[in-house]
Formats: sequence, structure tokens, C-alpha cells
Amino acid sequence: MKKIVYRNPNDIENFDMKRFLKSLNKYAKISEKEAKEALAEFDQYETMHASCLVEVGVKLISEKADEDAAKEYFDAHAEYFDEGKFERLRRITGYLVGTLDRWNDAKKAEEKARVKHSVNSAIDDAERLVALETQAMEHNIAYATR
Repeated sequence: MKKIVYRNPNDIENFDMKRFLKSLNKYAKISEKEAKEALAEFDQYETMHASCLVEVGVKLISEKADEDAAKEYFDAHAEYFDEGKFERLRRITGYLVGTLDRWNDAKKAEEKARVKHSVNSAIDDAERLVALETQAMEHNIAYATR
């Protein structure tokens, strides 16, 4: 049975699908099958934070209803995001980490070299593509001149 952390690590409960569906269905009609499919990406984790459920809920509601309903759902559950802020998590060699404070130089370099994916407009994506092509060319030139 999956465990959910709500506000702090000591606040762990068993996941209740009926409770989750009830919270979703206030904003849009979501079936249990749809909810299970959306949660499948978290099957590998025994414990997850309530903010993950909220993110899944926002996605499902925006697909079934509209953005306003999804925003209402998020606002109703924003308490799980520490005043609306979401700490970025990075998955490095199987571990979820928040900050780079304790990383060695090699891991920091690996993170810096990664492609950063954007959810912004197509203009930002086009600018990012040009930057990535430039970065790749510089990398290839540096590699070839070694």
C-alpha cells in the first residue's frame, strides 16, 4: 500500500483512492481508471508527497474540465506546496535531491550540462533550440581539438 506524506515526514498516511477521487470530482468527473493511469508514474515509489497528488489532480482536471477548474483545485490544495512554492527535485542515479549543496564537482558539472526542458511558449522553445545547437557545436569543437 502506497504511503502519502502531507505536511511533514511524520505525517504519513495510507493512500486512499476514494478520498482522492472525491477531491477530484468536486471539479471534474474523473473515473477511478483514469486516476490510476495518471498515478502509474508513481508506482515505483513506496512513499510520495501530497503535492504529487495535487499535480496529478491538476492535470486530470484540466484535461476533463478547464483551466479555471484546475486552478481552483490547485488553490484549494496549495497548502502542500509551502505557500505555493514548489522545490525543484532532481533525479540523479536513482536518488531524489533538492539542492546541489552536497554534490561533488562531477555531479555539478553533469547537472549543468543537462538539457533544461521548458514549458514556456514556442518562442522560448525556439530560443532554447538555438542555444542547444550552439552548445552542441561548441562541445563538438572542444572535443575535436583535444
